[in-house]
Amino acid sequence: MARMQILNVSEKAAFDNPPIFDFRERKKFFEFPKPLLELANSLRNPVYQVCFLVSCGYFRAARRFFSPVDFYQRDVAYVASQFDVGDVTVEAYPDRTRQRHQKFILEFYGFLPFDINTEATLTLEIAAMARTHLKPRLIFDRCVDFLTQKRIQVPRARTLSDLIRSGLHERKAELIAMMDSNLTDETRCLLDDLFSSPDDQKRYRLTLLKKLSQSTKPSRIKECIADYKVLFILYKQLDSIFSVLDLGHAGIRYYAGSVIKSRIFQLQRRSEADRYIHATAFVAHQFFRIQDNLIDILLNVMASFQTTVSRKYKERLFEQRKGQQAQLKTVVDDLDSSIFCLIQEIRSLADSASLSDSQKISEIKLLLERGKTSSFEHLKNDLENAGQNQIWSEVLEDQSKRLQNRLNPILKALVFEPAGHTEKLMAAIEHFKIHDGVINDQAPVGFLDADKHGALTRADGSFRPSLYKVFLFQHIAGAIKSGNLNASQSYKYRPMDTYLIDQVRWKHEKQHLLERAGLIEFDDPEPLLEVLKEALYTQYQTTNARILENQHLKFRADGTFYIATSALDVSDTDPLHEIFPQRHDVPLAQVLETIDRHCSMLNSFEDWQQTHTRQSNSHPTLLAGIIGLGCNIGVRKMARISSQITESELEHAVNWRFSIDNIRAANDKVLKTMDEMELPNIYRRNTDRLHTASDGQKFEVRGDSLHASRSFKYFGQGQGVSSYTFVDERNLLWHSLVISAAERESTYVIDGLMHNDVIKSDIHSTDTHDYTEAIFGLTHLLGFSFAPRIKGIGKQTLYIFRPKKKARMDWKIPLIRPLVTR
Repeated sequence: MARMQILNVSEKAAFDNPPIFDFRERKKFFEFPKPLLELANSLRNPVYQVCFLVSCGYFRAARRFFSPVDFYQRDVAYVASQFDVGDVTVEAYPDRTRQRHQKFILEFYGFLPFDINTEATLTLEIAAMARTHLKPRLIFDRCVDFLTQKRIQVPRARTLSDLIRSGLHERKAELIAMMDSNLTDETRCLLDDLFSSPDDQKRYRLTLLKKLSQSTKPSRIKECIADYKVLFILYKQLDSIFSVLDLGHAGIRYYAGSVIKSRIFQLQRRSEADRYIHATAFVAHQFFRIQDNLIDILLNVMASFQTTVSRKYKERLFEQRKGQQAQLKTVVDDLDSSIFCLIQEIRSLADSASLSDSQKISEIKLLLERGKTSSFEHLKNDLENAGQNQIWSEVLEDQSKRLQNRLNPILKALVFEPAGHTEKLMAAIEHFKIHDGVINDQAPVGFLDADKHGALTRADGSFRPSLYKVFLFQHIAGAIKSGNLNASQSYKYRPMDTYLIDQVRWKHEKQHLLERAGLIEFDDPEPLLEVLKEALYTQYQTTNARILENQHLKFRADGTFYIATSALDVSDTDPLHEIFPQRHDVPLAQVLETIDRHCSMLNSFEDWQQTHTRQSNSHPTLLAGIIGLGCNIGVRKMARISSQITESELEHAVNWRFSIDNIRAANDKVLKTMDEMELPNIYRRNTDRLHTASDGQKFEVRGDSLHASRSFKYFGQGQGVSSYTFVDERNLLWHSLVISAAERESTYVIDGLMHNDVIKSDIHSTDTHDYTEAIFGLTHLLGFSFAPRIKGIGKQTLYIFRPKKKARMDWKIPLIRPLVTR
């Protein structure tokens, strides 16, 4: 088997050779402090002096040492010019002298040498990263960062690569040993059955369990439930193996990803223990995914149901209102035609001299009884019924059957883990499962409020099971969204505590974890809160003191304020096409090849597997995959229209090398190269501050997708998603993700700001849809300035800590209510 290649030849050479400086970097790294120059002057040989200082400059830049024969002559000449030394022969720099000088350099910069002790520290760090199944190249980069952070000399690439290979090999051997010692014969047969039980269409069980449906049709949901039951049985039978292997979610995703991308014959060629590890991880991965999928379906169906019943309710109210208007017109006509006659007759009776008073009263009563109209009584009854909110319950009951067809099998199958006060809801769920979805008046109703409880009984005293199920589904959906109902075997819907650091570990390693995350200053929040209190109070004072200077701040008659949007500067709208070449037909392959030549983005498309990797794909194959997918041409058609690229080669490259992580890594390389260029920086308003922004763009989705949602404003009768994109003022697109069009985008602001390691935002702007009070607090603690453009800012609630000083009454920017802190 080929040895695991962590760095290719060019990357290894770039790592082991000194960094290449431009004139600015050369001036920066070869400008030495006085103590270092004094140390160099103490050396008698000019060659030693120059080579010593060149080593200092290289170490300052790369945190590692290089052989004198690899020193760049222009760097040697630059340093030699500072001592008025002529030509310097680096071969005259002995190894013993160089090693002694390296000790001086390490001591001066406060670094430890890379020796047996520091190697043991790095080995433990590699073992921890190997347990999370990071890519070898990523482990390599993190090792360099770890050594730099710990102020330890960085060794050569071969030393790091050998340690990483050894760490990964030991982890794999540990897993294989645990699998061999804990796997029973029964479990072996169970896993082998996944690879050797084809159906009538020659499809293996493993193949049938690979894909999940995004459809909410009842037939598709039943198929998903059938797969869930199979995976549930497999997962329960393998539960003891999961606890022993302790792969974690990262390990499960890694091994399961290999199974999903592999064909059956590729898996069967693996060693027995290795194949069992992959199959076990696949079962866990698919079980987690299918639970997430079923909960997503439940929430999606409930959201669609709520929209449907709201529309039906409005239609029913509209129809009732039309009927009531017709009845009202009839009543008015009846009153108009009879009221004056009735009054005239009553007046005639009252004026009659032939009748006694008692006879007049009797006759008037008869006239009044005759004056009542049936249309008036009907209108009165309808208005009374409408006020009892019966229409909403009737609409829910009418639409319940469609909801039950989709959610009954899901609720019967899923196993929820309660959190908080959900005992009454869990009792209703258990009753639903025990009675196989058959509901009667004995069903638990403790989770319902008084109004809903009363609505379950009709006027004749009969129970409304369909309405009960609607209420139950609504409460379940609400509890899932609020985190009160969870799925323990899940990626997305686990209890909140499982996403956090374990309490026992936090108690014993708190200081270490805070230091490693760079959050040690937040260990004691009281000093930080005091600083924030004073800063916020001072800012309110400054804002109110400079109100008259702000030409864009306007006040209404009622005292509320608003911000008048300034006109766009004409220079900001000037087209720039005149300064670019007029040729508009540059081939896309040439563009991508040119980009790769400058930033080596294609090297980021690493194979999914750490071992069993085929020889690296050629650049034309990777470029064909990028164009085929990016331009929606398709892999097969792209292979047909490309020369010297076979369909199998292109499919293999796309299957094994095109992952979200690889694409983002390639994008980061392009961004890093652009970030180092001077041309994009002409768009920056301030050289010391980078302004970024994010916003969503809606796209219609034609197929079945649980992420898609309906919006008449954007998609008419269709549904779609939102592409949430982050960009800086230089128009560098540095992060993007696809979310549901119905979700509030503010949830993903922090995700984008923390995700990228290339573009470091100083101030971030969004629109009103992307801000919440929590985002303001989080961005401040993370070191970002948050500047959203908020619609109706003058009508928003303004907060302040409870200050020691009282807010001045003459402030025009009001303080609505204090934010109480404890």
